[in-house]
Amino acid sequence: MGEISIKINIADRVYPLKVSMEEEEIIRRASKLINDRLKEYQENYAVRDKQDLLSMAVLHYATESLRVERKVTVEDTEVADGVYRLDQLLTDFLSK
Repeated sequence: MGEISIKINIADRVYPLKVSMEEEEIIRRASKLINDRLKEYQENYAVRDKQDLLSMAVLHYATESLRVERKVTVEDTEVADGVYRLDQLLTDFLSK
């Protein structure tokens, strides 16, 4: 599919983007999440500078991304270990 032009508002600044139609919804949802996080930080902390709020939001989402990445890696390793053990059991069973 082709690209479309959209405008995303983050921290009261508009960013024109060209995105694929499949990505549009995800990008709009991401923009909303970022703005919601900024609003939450602004309401709960004595931080008013948009740059500081954006930095805090980036740190939050980067940390969350790394947590998920680590969890997926651990789960992938556990699955691979399980498949290896199952393969060994089947090999042992079939060789008898």
